Amino acid sequence: MKKIIVKDKLNRPLRDLRISVFDRCNFRCQYCMPADQFGPDFKFLPKSALLTYEEIERLAKIFVSLGVKKIRLTGGEPLLRKDLPVLVEKLSCINGLEDLGLTTNGVLLPKLASKLKEAGLKRVNISLDSLDDELFGKINGRGIGTAPVLEGIEAAEKAGLGVKINMVVKKGLNDLEIIPMAKFCKDNGLELRFIEYMDVGSTNGWKMDDVVTKKEIFHMLQEHFELEPLDAAYFGEVAKHYRYKDTNIKVGFITSVSESFCSCCTRVRLSANGQIYTCLFNGNGHDIRNFMRNGASDEEIAERISSIWNHRDDRYSDERTAETDNNRKKIEMSYIGG
Repeated sequence: MKKIIVKDKLNRPLRDLRISVFDRCNFRCQYCMPADQFGPDFKFLPKSALLTYEEIERLAKIFVSLGVKKIRLTGGEPLLRKDLPVLVEKLSCINGLEDLGLTTNGVLLPKLASKLKEAGLKRVNISLDSLDDELFGKINGRGIGTAPVLEGIEAAEKAGLGVKINMVVKKGLNDLEIIPMAKFCKDNGLELRFIEYMDVGSTNGWKMDDVVTKKEIFHMLQEHFELEPLDAAYFGEVAKHYRYKDTNIKVGFITSVSESFCSCCTRVRLSANGQIYTCLFNGNGHDIRNFMRNGASDEEIAERISSIWNHRDDRYSDERTAETDNNRKKIEMSYIGG
């Protein structure tokens, strides 16, 4: 297909595609899929509702033709989807795609890291919210200690994948782990990204008082490390990056609560059941699965996606107030990934 560039109402180009391949997860993290909401009787999507790998590949090609340069696979836990390296290989062969990554809790990486690398995956973002086994088990809702995740990190590095560590920080829960995590990642040459606790979905009981801001975290780090600011690597880069002085090791901050980056947001999200979401905080999806399954051509699908993006005016984090959390329909994180 002919490559075109589409922009939204705020002149933001379409550059990044997050694809949720599975709505299930082997963890029950408090900020994403709390166990009291996602219990044994929770009804997950049936297999027929999930996009097939061929459908994902087809849509990904169309998105790339519209300007997407980066794809990240998410979930749920994407590594739970059967034969995921098959999908990775399909996506890695798309002409014009510059980067292909994956977000995971890391537990299944010892089995899959080498296969994913061979299939064309470039990097993984691994979630690790604490180094304390008891606290980590509490956060993930399964009582699982850190060892399986640390083994996953090691397996990813051994396979030659780029590795970033994601830490969601919640006040009163794991904010005392900020410095231990920073020291661990610095000592092991890992890029750590602190993520402000976000008001995604409605099941995590989010309150502004639970947020530890980038400014607060940065002040904590300054007491132990000397940090140097880095320029954004490209338009739309989410993380604000620094590096430890006299090293090439970076630390980043995802600041969607305290320092909005809506003005340069270039991300679109494709849910596991084929809904397009133009904002992490917007629960109004656009069905593309049934449109595709009803016989739409690639050109018609491209026109539909272009129209969705052209009409996009989302800037939730710019407009967030204490009241907006109660007044806006939002989709759960497990359906569209981070």
